[in-house]
Amino acid sequence: MAGQQFQYDDSGNTFFYFLTSFVGLIVIPATYYLWPRDQNAEQIRLKNIRRVYGRCMWYRLRLLKPQPNIIPTVKKIVLLAGWALFLFLAYKVSKTDREYQEYNPYEVLNLDPGATVAEIKKQYRLLSLKYHPDKGGDEVMFMRIAKAYAALTDEESRKNWEEFGNPDGPQATSFGIALPAWIVDQKNSILVLLVYGLAFMVILPVVVGSWWYRSIRYSGDQILIRTTQIYTYFVYKTRNMDMKRLIMVLAGASEFDPQYNKDATSRPTDNILIPQLIREIGSINLKKNEPPLTCPYSLKARVLLLSHLARMKIPETLEEDQQFMLKKCPALLQEMVNVICQLIIMARSREEREFRAPTLASLENCMKLSQMAVQGLQQFKSPLLQLPHIEEDNLRRVSNHKKYKIKTIQDLVSLKESDRHNLLHFLEDEKYEEVMAVLGSFPYVTMDIKSQVLDDEDSNNITVGSLVTVLVKLTRQTMAEVFEKEQSICAAEEQPAEDGLDTNKNRTKGGWQQKSKGPKKTAKSKKKKPLKKKPTPVPLPQSKQQKQKQANGVVGSEAAVKEDEEEVSDKGSDSEEEETNRESQSEKDDGSDRDSDREQDEKQNKDDEAEWQELQQSIQRKERALLETKSKITHPVYSLYFPEEKQEWWWLYIADRKEQTLISMPYHVCTLKDTEEVELKFPAPGKPGNYQYTVFLRSDSYMGLDQIKPLKLEVHEAKPVPENHPQWDTAIEGDEDQEDSEGFEDSFEEEEEEEEGDD
Repeated sequence: MAGQQFQYDDSGNTFFYFLTSFVGLIVIPATYYLWPRDQNAEQIRLKNIRRVYGRCMWYRLRLLKPQPNIIPTVKKIVLLAGWALFLFLAYKVSKTDREYQEYNPYEVLNLDPGATVAEIKKQYRLLSLKYHPDKGGDEVMFMRIAKAYAALTDEESRKNWEEFGNPDGPQATSFGIALPAWIVDQKNSILVLLVYGLAFMVILPVVVGSWWYRSIRYSGDQILIRTTQIYTYFVYKTRNMDMKRLIMVLAGASEFDPQYNKDATSRPTDNILIPQLIREIGSINLKKNEPPLTCPYSLKARVLLLSHLARMKIPETLEEDQQFMLKKCPALLQEMVNVICQLIIMARSREEREFRAPTLASLENCMKLSQMAVQGLQQFKSPLLQLPHIEEDNLRRVSNHKKYKIKTIQDLVSLKESDRHNLLHFLEDEKYEEVMAVLGSFPYVTMDIKSQVLDDEDSNNITVGSLVTVLVKLTRQTMAEVFEKEQSICAAEEQPAEDGLDTNKNRTKGGWQQKSKGPKKTAKSKKKKPLKKKPTPVPLPQSKQQKQKQANGVVGSEAAVKEDEEEVSDKGSDSEEEETNRESQSEKDDGSDRDSDREQDEKQNKDDEAEWQELQQSIQRKERALLETKSKITHPVYSLYFPEEKQEWWWLYIADRKEQTLISMPYHVCTLKDTEEVELKFPAPGKPGNYQYTVFLRSDSYMGLDQIKPLKLEVHEAKPVPENHPQWDTAIEGDEDQEDSEGFEDSFEEEEEEEEGDD
């Protein structure tokens, strides 16, 4: 029986195969993920949006401080070196000789396959004379020739060659290890052990340990775990946080502490500059000792945030620190929103009265603070200050205008072009065009809401305790698109006065003509004579009929008989007409019942199809949500004082404004480019009745663009659980037949017993 044989690579050929595959597995994915983006494409993008975003701080910083070119250059050099090594190894592998070839005796004898025995013998004689050792030939080659000759002439050798690929029969299976033989050489054993020990016992544990130590400090959203703990403590401690308290808690994040974040800096000059800013702001309470909110790093972050909201000028040495702090604010506020939602869920799951949930106002203040931080505005400032060239001085001309009272961006959008130009007459033409371009880039989002109960027979019937699913379809447009639609509608409505008068005259003429034709038709219809109907004879009393017969004699009697016959005939005809009318009426009723049944069946089928389509759509949405990974790059935000390019993101949730409670947890919409469908789920109320909720769509970047839409729910009593249902009947027809046969046999036996008793 053939054995197994393991051998290392003495020549080094198979080692190149291993090395080539190893380098390829590293170089190809690294090139896909690490190759630097084309800087020209980024410059072209910035050039295209310059007209709108040219005055934004992040845009100016991007132009003034472009990304350093050293890192992309180093990446390119390393990747190109890797590709050069990969190509060299591939070339080396292609030029290596094949050591393991299939044995073919025809090739050894230099014969074509299918040669005859005579040709094989003739070729063997010639080659043996040439390579025989006694005549100075190659002994190894002669042995190969003899082996090939035996494989083609001897029956046993030929059979072994055909079955096992070798005339000598089955050979030991050899496995080549793609490592050079010097690795297992005894002379190099100490060196190999040192390399293995250094790689797997020193370098690998250090790399994995350092990575693990850094990763456990952060959550999935790259927020320090310590920051989450700080927020959880103070949110639980302060159930209802106003804006001042919220800013104080936000600044206590460990991301601003140099002890936990190396990017945060603390300078000796902060001890001089920060107190100056505190005196200028004048609304910071320093008496209360509440660490870490009163630590130096937290106080510095709070002062820089308040100065940013007030749009104050700060010293140049603090500008870099302020930019670093502002870049962290959106992610930290999102983490605070998550903490508030988790505490609300915990309060609902527990029945203890001591555990009080945070209020809805605290959650909404977090969202408002995100808008304020991005736009650099205080809480009660006008949203119009988000636009360029509109400052506090000229804002009064806009908001306190006698004719136009503009308070929000929507009010400014709703004006006509001429009125808007008159309102902003203090701006030059270039500045006015820039303001209109920026205003046209602002988002305008509409919501379509549909509530239902999925996985239920009647999805539109909301019962007590059911899981309500509110499907919200968001459609994003720009204010410029809204301008164009409104202007086109106004242009279509506003036409020359003369054309309007002519069309009105024609319309009135047409109306008058229709009215004049109506009375003529009615007059003609009145002139038509009514159809004559045969008068039904009134039957006389019996006493009068007898007197009349006696007075008139026989003639009178004959006449009376004729009249009676006519009356009978008239009655018969009337009864026949009534019967026919009844039959036709019954036929109509039957036809109407059939039509109504058909309509109900068609309606039921349509409802079933609609429910099936909705179910399929919901399943497809879930599959897309699981499989698709949408990009979070939506639309850049216009922000005059934010140091980083921010994308448009939104919060979507349902709340009860009357009770000030949160109904569904906020969903962070990060992929709204044109349209987006979001499912909000929450349990139905525990009591039947009508409920008024509100669907909120809040921006995390813009002030004054939030959308609110009412949601009405009619909750019914839950259906009783059926005790007997047709699907629960497990009896089979065969079992029923068996029961019937058993009953028949029992009755037959009883009859036989009765007969025997009678006998």
